[in-house]
Amino acid sequence: MRLLILGGSQFLGRAIATHACAAGHDVTCAARGLAGPIAAGARFVMIDRDTVDGLAPLAGGTFDAVVDVSRHPGQVRRAVAALKRPGVHWTFVSTVSVYADNRTPGQRADTASLREAATVDIEHSTDAIYGAAKVACEQTVGKDAFICRAGLIVGPEDPTGRFSCWPARLVRGGEVLAPGSPDDAIQFIDVRDLAQWIVHAAEVGLTGIYDGIGPVRTRGEVLAECASALNPSCKFTWIDRTFLEAHDVRRWTGPRSLPMWLPLPDFAGFMARDTSPAREAGLTARPPAVTARDTRAWLRSSKGPVVGLTEDEEKAVLAAWHVGKAS
Repeated sequence: MRLLILGGSQFLGRAIATHACAAGHDVTCAARGLAGPIAAGARFVMIDRDTVDGLAPLAGGTFDAVVDVSRHPGQVRRAVAALKRPGVHWTFVSTVSVYADNRTPGQRADTASLREAATVDIEHSTDAIYGAAKVACEQTVGKDAFICRAGLIVGPEDPTGRFSCWPARLVRGGEVLAPGSPDDAIQFIDVRDLAQWIVHAAEVGLTGIYDGIGPVRTRGEVLAECASALNPSCKFTWIDRTFLEAHDVRRWTGPRSLPMWLPLPDFAGFMARDTSPAREAGLTARPPAVTARDTRAWLRSSKGPVVGLTEDEEKAVLAAWHVGKAS
C-alpha cells in the first residue's frame, strides 16, 4: 500500500508511519519537518499546509491511502481538494472533544451530539475551540472516510507529559496522592495501538465514524496495575475534588495539576464512552501496566516531558490532608 501521512513527524503520526513501514507499506510523510524526525523507512516530503500551493510538492504522487491529523479546517479543505480521489482511502484523526455533552457516560460516536462547527480557522486553545475546529474538519472530509475520534492518547513519545506523570511518580513508590475515587472511570489508548488500528483501517478499507479509545477502566484498577509493574510499594491516598480545588490542585494537565483527572460530575462522560464499535472493528488495547512500563523506559532514555504536581507540592497537599483528617 502507498500510504501518505500528512504529518508523521510527531507522536501519533510517527507511530502510524513506524507501524506502516514495519508492515511493509510504502510510506510518505509530508510535513514542515519541524516537530521531529520521521520514522525509519519512510520518505519525507516538505510541505507548508498554511499556504495556497503548499501541497504542490505532492503533485503527481499516487497514493492508495491518506491519513490526516490536522486541527485546522483550512488545511483540511486544501488537502481534500488536492488529494481526495475515488479509490483513495481517507483517514481523518479527529477527537472526542467534538462532543457537546461531557457529562453523560456511555455515549456512542454514531449518536452523540456534536459541538457547532467552527466557521473560521482557529488555533487549539481550549477543548471547545479545538472541538469546534475538528467538527469543521470532519464535515469537510465527508462521510465516505474513516473518521477516528481519538480520546486521550498515551505512551512513549507523548509530548504532553500527561500520562507520563504517573509512571514517573509511581516508580518512586511510597504514599501517592490519587484524585477523586478509585471507582472513577478512566479511558485512554496507547499510541501504538491506535496507530496499528489506523493502518489496519486503511488496509481493509474501513469507513465510518468511531471513537478511537480503549475500554473504560476504573482509576483504582489502572493505578494499581501500573504500580504493580513499576513499584509495588505504592500506597494510594484518595482525596476528593473539594479538597484538591481548595488547595489549588488543577485538573488534567499543566503545572500544579494531577494529570488525567477531571472533576465529576462535569466530565463524567468524557472518559466513559461506549467504544465497543471500535473494538468490533479491530481496535485492541494493551494492558495499562505495559504502557506504563514502556513509557517509564522512554522517559528514562529520552528525558521526555512530565507535567503535574512536583514532589514537594504533592507532599504538602498530603500533609494538609492528614492534618485535616486528624483534627
